[in-house]
Amino acid sequence: MDDDKPITEQAIETITTAVETTKDAAVTAVKKVRKAAKKVAKKVAPKKAKKASKKKAKKAAKKSSKKAAKKTAKKAVKKSAKKAAKKKKAKKSKR
Repeated sequence: MDDDKPITEQAIETITTAVETTKDAAVTAVKKVRKAAKKVAKKVAPKKAKKASKKKAKKAAKKSSKKAAKKTAKKAVKKSAKKAAKKKKAKKSKR
């Protein structure tokens, strides 16, 4: 983050970055969960149970992706805030 930019711009950039990171993490999590669910469904379940397991897998994928999204968003915001604080301290100490 630049100290020359206004705080609102910095915040918007941080949020945008967090959203992008979150999106990527969510997509990856969903893919992994679906793949694992398919493997389990093939090995264990007969046809009727397969439909139910697919629904459960979708719900689990949604939940896990939401959790992952929240975590990554929180981490990104915290990291960027820390970086901004460090830059301000460094700039003040140079004076």
